[in-house]
Amino acid sequence: MDMKQNFSRYPQNWGLKGPDKNIDHRRVPNLQTYFKRRGWEIPISTESRGYRPGDLVTCTVPPNLPHIMIVSDRTNAAGRPFVIQNIGAGTQEEDRLFEFKITGHFRIKKGEAAASGK
Repeated sequence: MDMKQNFSRYPQNWGLKGPDKNIDHRRVPNLQTYFKRRGWEIPISTESRGYRPGDLVTCTVPPNLPHIMIVSDRTNAAGRPFVIQNIGAGTQEEDRLFEFKITGHFRIKKGEAAASGK
């Protein structure tokens, strides 16, 4: 809904004149914009303790592919959180939080729904 009403505020990387309901909800740059517009952006941390279960983390997978992961409630032996993601082999829960360059860190505000018709 936000993208439909505010299309010009979203990345114009795909040469479209309006939103594409078939894919825009999966494009990481669009998701980053939506999360920022909702006020969910928080500082990127280089330390595991900066990440909580349910946090959304965007990153760049080589060579230059935007990607998104969800922080899991599981950790490795050192306390680093696993992430839930699909990088081409189906959905996986893996120890890869710091494997790629992190480009965004987002946390949905307590009591706020991720999707809103507002």
